[in-house]
Amino acid sequence: MSLSRLLLDILVCPIDKGELWYFEEEHFLYNPRLKRKYRIVDDIPVMLVEESEVVDAAEDERIVKMRG
Repeated sequence: MSLSRLLLDILVCPIDKGELWYFEEEHFLYNPRLKRKYRIVDDIPVMLVEESEVVDAAEDERIVKMRG
């Protein structure tokens, strides 16, 4: 199941309040400005900063390429 468009329209990064990219197949939301990943568990975005992951340059590059 994917996240609803309505939910995606209102979700923002809790740190910078900016837009997040959604990667349905890999179950995460991504903030490209902060290089930070937010997991989606059982169709629920985990938006706690302390639960998020800062990715390295290689992972950021991979994610940006996936975005197109």
